[in-house]
Amino acid sequence: MLHQPDENGVYARIYAAPMRRLFAYVMLLGLGALLLWLVFTAPPTAGWALVMVLIALGALYLAERMRRATATVLELTADELRDSTGRVLARVEDIEKIDRGVFAFKPSNGFVLKTKVSAPAAWAPGLWWRIGRRVGVGGVVPSAPAKYMAEVIGAWIETRG
Repeated sequence: MLHQPDENGVYARIYAAPMRRLFAYVMLLGLGALLLWLVFTAPPTAGWALVMVLIALGALYLAERMRRATATVLELTADELRDSTGRVLARVEDIEKIDRGVFAFKPSNGFVLKTKVSAPAAWAPGLWWRIGRRVGVGGVVPSAPAKYMAEVIGAWIETRG
């Protein structure tokens, strides 16, 4: 299968599905709000109240991080997989293997890349994560664009030998 880039040199794009993004955002906001509401309406012991407030604040923080992260788009060029802010997730020449199997440790509707070089850990909640030599792509993304990007990367790996 021959893959052609668009006018900007991008072979494939992955974006957050609007309804999945909204659902995930509302769930995290709802969890944070529910825990705070419980602390103030039916106060538990001081220790549990502190734990519940910390978890609530964590959920609210995560909701905001996810909202910002899923506003970006992942782009695959001949040189790199990057987000629309220019942050490089992985260089194409460094990709050794792609795993998109049913039992792979991967995000929902996504895939995992194994690279030749290790990179600092990073996370864009709902869109991608990177730990060492592994990059997971997926989450609140539609399956068709993620599958297409995985096929393009897989074809490139096969042609390299």
